[in-house]
Amino acid sequence: MSDRQPDNGNTGFKSHLERFMARLFRRADDKEDLIEQLREAQEHAVIDADAVSMMEGVMQVADLQVRDLMIPRSQMDVIDIEDPLEKILDTVVATAHSRFPVMEGKRDNIIGILLAKDLLKCLAQHEDDLRGMLRPAVFVPESKRLNVMLRDFRVNRNHIAIVVDEYGGVAGMITIEDVLEQIVGDIEDEHDIEEDDDNIVAMPRQPGRFRVRALTPLEQFNKAFSCTLADDQVDTIGGFVTDHFGRMPHRGEQIDIEGFRFEVQRADARQVHVLIVQQIPAGPQTK
Repeated sequence: MSDRQPDNGNTGFKSHLERFMARLFRRADDKEDLIEQLREAQEHAVIDADAVSMMEGVMQVADLQVRDLMIPRSQMDVIDIEDPLEKILDTVVATAHSRFPVMEGKRDNIIGILLAKDLLKCLAQHEDDLRGMLRPAVFVPESKRLNVMLRDFRVNRNHIAIVVDEYGGVAGMITIEDVLEQIVGDIEDEHDIEEDDDNIVAMPRQPGRFRVRALTPLEQFNKAFSCTLADDQVDTIGGFVTDHFGRMPHRGEQIDIEGFRFEVQRADARQVHVLIVQQIPAGPQTK
């Protein structure tokens, strides 16, 4: 009499499941291997696409530096402590930010951070001197890792930092929102406005590299780079790149198209948000 148990049809499924779980939870040899495991888990509906996108964002943050995400000095909205209160109020209302670097004399001399809510106290108390309202400014080097920056933001309960270059000059600024967006995708509020002039921005101290919003119209991209990219199916550069991938690309992926190298800097499960673009010698397209 045999001791074999009758096969009730579950043996094959169980074997497949065990193999998949072993593949999924085995030790990853490197970061790329771990990302591959996460994407395989997504394909098998173990975790959803948004969760994978955020996990990839967390891992990418460890590879990036403050200089990669900072708002360049030329685009900073700065308040001059010597300006009359009326002019300062106009700036606060027009930009709708909650925090502002405050300078004295020149843009490299940042003396503190003004919170918009503190300005309300100044108005209520009929004070003209904002110096007593300023919060201390935090200065960080361009080379600081984003994961360390995020930890400092959290531990010190700070939301903004001034980025300085190797000579001590102001190179830009970074906020906690900038870092979090790298993980969860763009965070928009009712004050966010898409300005066409900010769609394509040269990356500081990285000649030939540009940060480009994925929603930039192809027409604007072609005009800026003197090219003729075209796709009858899409209207934006993000759609153009996604169409050439043939699928939704992930953060960090690159593709060469008609003399341009496109790197996905920000993306979630639904769309690409930001691209890093660099012109390269024309050659075969690669993924």
